[in-house]
Amino acid sequence: MVNNLGERLKKLLGLENEPVAIKWSIKEPENIVKEDEKSRFCVKLEKAMQGEVFYATAEEEVCFGGARHTGLKDKCEFSPEMQCGSFLVSMGNYKSVPASIRSMRHNMNIDPNIFNAVIFAGLTVTEFEPDLVFILCKSIQGMDILHANSYDSGGQGIGADSAPICSSMAAIPYLTGKVTYGFADIGSRNFMKTIKPDDVMVTIPGSELERIISNLEEMRTKPMFKRE
Repeated sequence: MVNNLGERLKKLLGLENEPVAIKWSIKEPENIVKEDEKSRFCVKLEKAMQGEVFYATAEEEVCFGGARHTGLKDKCEFSPEMQCGSFLVSMGNYKSVPASIRSMRHNMNIDPNIFNAVIFAGLTVTEFEPDLVFILCKSIQGMDILHANSYDSGGQGIGADSAPICSSMAAIPYLTGKVTYGFADIGSRNFMKTIKPDDVMVTIPGSELERIISNLEEMRTKPMFKRE
């Protein structure tokens, strides 16, 4: 059922990239392989886009944001330098520690000590019901998703700012249940090889996926949304 939704979504939007199904798990799943190396959350998304199906725990997450925002680690487990973001200042992300702290206060985090694993898979091959569906796409494709979200309800998505995508494209849609969109962040654009300069990102809560696909199908029959 879910993989069929993936095929329909890719065809309707003409997606070049595989949408990624993401699911949080209290226990480590028995029927899915564990990630075989440590990586960043954004790179994990890219692996799933390229066909890998796997789960990861805190041990496989090398990024402070990826571990904190997805709830795999409590921020108190990190050094004061990490918690205040002074490492981001030295990297050039922010001019000062106060600016870094103020920015981080806007980021959402899934509560720690609840989930032990996050599962990743391409939407067209997944066998689990996703909590979220992450999409890397062209701006016109992102526009269509936002119109489809609003088509039958008038509801609005959430626009991301400069927050890392482990917060803006994962924690925020998970906690709010709203479609989120953004332009990625400097970290993900540096570490993801697939992303193109003009690409945008959209995350759809799993509970909204079928509705949005149905709306896209109906929209394609309307003059405003017909595509060659």
